[in-house]
Amino acid sequence: MQHPQAVISALENAPAILLPLIREVPPEVLKRRPKPGKWSAHEHACHLTAVHKLFFTRLDLMLRDPQPRITPYQPDRDEREDHLLQLDLEESLTRFVSDRERLVENLQALRPEDWNRTAEHPEYSHYSVFIMFRHLALHDLFHGYRIEELLLKKDWE
Repeated sequence: MQHPQAVISALENAPAILLPLIREVPPEVLKRRPKPGKWSAHEHACHLTAVHKLFFTRLDLMLRDPQPRITPYQPDRDEREDHLLQLDLEESLTRFVSDRERLVENLQALRPEDWNRTAEHPEYSHYSVFIMFRHLALHDLFHGYRIEELLLKKDWE
């Protein structure tokens, strides 16, 4: 059974969990990568902001196109390796909060049948508006977990 309101609540509450966590990371650790090819806390935080545009675009596509096809997003393929390190963290966090508020407003305005709209996604067996935003809520927590690991890390190589 789907529970859109639970997903909306998770998305709405994410900034209250993530921003204090990011602010807790010491400045000397923020951009430090645990090892080559792995993201720093700064990169995880900026990535959370960067994906909003993708989800706004996908939602619009799925609501207007009768047979939408999703293009997968792969940051390691689609962006320069140091792209997220170059972003201003404070600007990214401010935009994360405002974009998330706008996204939550959009989701609260959806009709029940909108949550069931589907799209073809080459990486998944099935994909709907509900799955897309449940995925985003889990994505927030995944990156929050990675930030917390870096915050608590004792042994840096």
